[in-house]
Amino acid sequence: MNHLGAAFAAGVLALLVTGCSGETTFTTAEDEPLVWEELRGDWVFVNYWAEWCEPCYEEIPELNRLDKASNVTVLGVNFDGEKGDSLRNVMTEMGIEFRVLQQNPAREFDWEQPLSLPATMVVNPEGELVEARFGEQTYEELMEVVE
Repeated sequence: MNHLGAAFAAGVLALLVTGCSGETTFTTAEDEPLVWEELRGDWVFVNYWAEWCEPCYEEIPELNRLDKASNVTVLGVNFDGEKGDSLRNVMTEMGIEFRVLQQNPAREFDWEQPLSLPATMVVNPEGELVEARFGEQTYEELMEVVE
């Protein structure tokens, strides 16, 4: 087998291995991979927000605080589909400290796209969507779900 053939075979093998792993990987705003399955054991709050959404601004400090809680992960999704530097700039403007995904996980998991903002999808430690909350949430309200 020549070098080109070996490289091609190695590439196909790598695709087969990653394709069969059953992992769902997203890219964060910082261009780092986030493997969804590695969040098992945590309550995951997927928050949809937008720069033009005033209640979203009010909710951000609550979500930043929630993300620091034990066994909790907060992930953000920009409703307008911002990516790259544009997304990072908006995050800085809004004071977002939790990780933000560059892809909308709703498509991957067959969730309904929220029609109003802010919206927070609540995923239990087993990885199941258990609730969708609409409107501004507080730290205390979201921690009630965890406890």
